[in-house]
Amino acid sequence: MSDEEEALGGFESVDELQSHGINVQDISKLKAAGIVTILGVAQTTRRHLNKIKAKVEKLKETVAKMLPPPFLTGTEIADRRQNVIYITTGSKSVDAMLGGGIPTQSITEVFGEFRTGKTQLCHTLCISTQLPEDQGGASGKVAFIDTEGTFRPDRVKAVADRYGVDAAMALDNVLCARAWSSEQQCDLLVDLAVRFVEDRTYKLLIVDSIMNLFRQDYSGRGELSERQQKLNQFLARLQKLAEEFNVAVILTNQVQADPGAAAMFAAGSNAKPVGGHILAHASAVRIHLRKGRGDERIAKLNDSPDMPEGEATYVLKSGGWEDPS
Repeated sequence: MSDEEEALGGFESVDELQSHGINVQDISKLKAAGIVTILGVAQTTRRHLNKIKAKVEKLKETVAKMLPPPFLTGTEIADRRQNVIYITTGSKSVDAMLGGGIPTQSITEVFGEFRTGKTQLCHTLCISTQLPEDQGGASGKVAFIDTEGTFRPDRVKAVADRYGVDAAMALDNVLCARAWSSEQQCDLLVDLAVRFVEDRTYKLLIVDSIMNLFRQDYSGRGELSERQQKLNQFLARLQKLAEEFNVAVILTNQVQADPGAAAMFAAGSNAKPVGGHILAHASAVRIHLRKGRGDERIAKLNDSPDMPEGEATYVLKSGGWEDPS
């Protein structure tokens, strides 16, 4: 096991359970439910394990013996945080505001009106993630869940040209799925968990956009609580993937008019992100994008556990996000 896997503890595949007396049928049931690592079993409630007809107590007992103790010292947690990689957005000023770029092991949400560059950021990250770490990348592959039909291979090629990367090879390292319903969007995470455990080189998961299908499938106040419940489950699974596999998760989000938001967000903006408190709490980093003067766009860091609130400007070029010249 590599140092990174050792540090993350429980990163091994559930297949390891077989050598500890758990039968193959139970392991298959876990995989079918998207529980693919030892840590994943530990994070799953007994209630949920009962639903998938697995031998709950035996599983919990076995996994507890295999995992490191749940409580760690601050020093041990600091050592684990050493594995966090920061992926460049393409703009040095935005990276500086974020403390280095988009971090692995957590969820970053980017929201703003149309034409502020949300999808362009996703296309930029498809390439920047593949760059070596000394160039602001993560030397990794990208998984892309497209809910709006906005993924464009030609845009990815243009970013690859900017960075001097082989475009054909770069596109091979981007795995894209088109989701048509919120249910399918959730099911795709089960598929990805299996892929991530087989191929540890994935370093970024993009969902563009997070709320589109939830808003389509659940309409009106009557269905709001069910929508938020399903959204919460999706976000919890995303957070587990981020931590289990040391990947960065980036979500783009739509905005809606909110006349009372001017004081809360940037002056002159009356847009607030959709998704409510559940999405706000799930995202470790929240970035609000808005149009600036001329070609300039402004990224405002609204929330981050590491960095103070701040603003940075960027422009949208054929090669993705860049600094204003």
